[in-house]
Amino acid sequence: MRLRNVKGARDVLAESTYVVEEPEAHRGNWKEVFGNGNPIRMEIGMGKGRFLLELASLHPEINYIGVEMYASVLVRAVQKLEGVPEMPNVRFLNVQAEYLENFFAPGEIDRLYLNFSDPWPKARHAKRRLTSPVFLERYEKILKEGGILEFKTDNRDLFEYSLESVKGTRGWELLSHTFDLHHEEDLCRGNVMTEYEQKFSEKGQPICKLTAGCKEI
Repeated sequence: MRLRNVKGARDVLAESTYVVEEPEAHRGNWKEVFGNGNPIRMEIGMGKGRFLLELASLHPEINYIGVEMYASVLVRAVQKLEGVPEMPNVRFLNVQAEYLENFFAPGEIDRLYLNFSDPWPKARHAKRRLTSPVFLERYEKILKEGGILEFKTDNRDLFEYSLESVKGTRGWELLSHTFDLHHEEDLCRGNVMTEYEQKFSEKGQPICKLTAGCKEI
């Protein structure tokens, strides 16, 4: 799907106090960015920010970082914060996920969220999937020992691929999974929906979810 360019998006991001410029300068010091020692959790491919902002509102004791590579998408999340009470536990990065280890030190992130990621259906593009072994190895470098990865999707093929990817990648352990989240009372408890999740579930499409743990090698 082609994204519509939003005129002036990069200027809006540059002026926002929520968007961190030159994140590599803060590697190992993100607690100073937030001004506290609270756990740091991150959503990769945050889109317009509904999921992340709701989590941040529900849990002010946790810091949240949203990663979105498209400025024209991230600007919508920034605009949602205009005219609302300040949210000091939120920061955004306009970067690509493949470079995260340049921005975060080992063990600096407590939990990762992947929601409705691009499935990259062609086999030759498998390494681009955010649940591929290549990306799992990258996440392992920034997550603390015992850190958690949560992944939700409506794409059954991507989900099955992701299950095998977690099982086959050294340093990871599959903790739980379901092919129909909204009909699993225990796994759905406390669930925060994304824009896509609400759209798909209203159409009767089942939502898949897995939780994986980053373990000591």
